[in-house]
Amino acid sequence: MWQSISIAVPQLASKAGGVSTRAPLTTPKKVMASGMSEAEAISRAQQGDGQCFESLYSFHKRRVYSLCLRMTGNTAEAEDLTQEAFLQLYRKIITFRGESAFSTWLHRLSVNVVLMHLRKKGLPEVSLQEALEPAEEDGPKKDIGAHDQVLDGSIDRVNLERAIETLPPGYRIIFVLHDVEGYEHNEIAEMMGCSIGNSKSQLHKARMKLRDLLKASRAERAAAKR
Repeated sequence: MWQSISIAVPQLASKAGGVSTRAPLTTPKKVMASGMSEAEAISRAQQGDGQCFESLYSFHKRRVYSLCLRMTGNTAEAEDLTQEAFLQLYRKIITFRGESAFSTWLHRLSVNVVLMHLRKKGLPEVSLQEALEPAEEDGPKKDIGAHDQVLDGSIDRVNLERAIETLPPGYRIIFVLHDVEGYEHNEIAEMMGCSIGNSKSQLHKARMKLRDLLKASRAERAAAKR
């Protein structure tokens, strides 16, 4: 087993608004801090090389922590879940076959760790009742699964991150999975055990709440400047 090392708080690098932070299936050759390639580190870690596993941990820990923090909105839980994700990786890395990018495979494993944690806590991941309620929105009808141009154009990422943290768990998780991490609604529905329509409805409601929160934040800043 690798030595435990502290987890640094990551920079808020991912951009919300439908831009995927998951690595594409075809990526340039990655090089570890040790100088070996990621593929070589994976191969050696699968054979029980602890130092190579630590190299993979160091290379991916910030991104996994960032995912856990966004999904839970709690730094202590995010740290614990990051460690749990890498414990799962240690146990399951032998099953990695290279059919997708390693970062994509690790990302999915980490998402499952967080979702399992939330289920054990009994948090309402998805509210079926709210999903069935009609969305309140002025103006013409639009596809609630499409990108939100208002959120896409938000330049105040710090306020957006803070607003995301205040969302109810069900809204926050689906918003993070879709608009931040780039999962499709059919993937989210499979992970969450809900329908695609439910996922779209939760995303739409999350976006509406975020728009209201960001609008209120801008109004407060404008009033403070007067």
